[in-house]
Amino acid sequence: MLVDAQNAFADDTLDELVLRTQQGDQVAFAALYEQCHRRVYALCLRLLADQAHAEDACQEVFVQLWHKISQFNGQSRFTTWLHSVTSNIAISYLRKHKNWLQKVVSIENSGMDEAGIALCGDLNGLDKLILRLPERARLVFVLHAVEGYRHEEIATMLSMAVGSSKSQYHRAKKLLQEWYEND
Repeated sequence: MLVDAQNAFADDTLDELVLRTQQGDQVAFAALYEQCHRRVYALCLRLLADQAHAEDACQEVFVQLWHKISQFNGQSRFTTWLHSVTSNIAISYLRKHKNWLQKVVSIENSGMDEAGIALCGDLNGLDKLILRLPERARLVFVLHAVEGYRHEEIATMLSMAVGSSKSQYHRAKKLLQEWYEND
């Protein structure tokens, strides 16, 4: 069916696919998935630093997309709206799946280990370094530097002070620079 969806909508624009999906067209939704799932997965992986969690969150994004696509009103680009939905779902996923000890003791999560990063063979050098960042620094860095959110927005999303967002961003930049110079 995905091959049929790709062929049927190969020349359609993203806006046309969104409109048809809003009208309940499942083939258009499959084509929309094909066009967007790699970017959604990449954002989930950057935020969650875990392949299995990123796959689950990516799947959740598309389930929610099917149910909530009618809420997209076209006031922004679809990809902007989709990235916002993806960021929110990934952050919610992260909060739901924290281990109980981390919730109680508030341990600073380090990023993905070298073995996990090695399994992500299609990532470039910077993405591999981002996955190594501690959780809060990684989240702030991805949301600010990659996704373009302002620190005020990030502070609200992550329930932290604006100053904390800025300091985590600078921490991430410093770590990335050190690792880049040493690799």
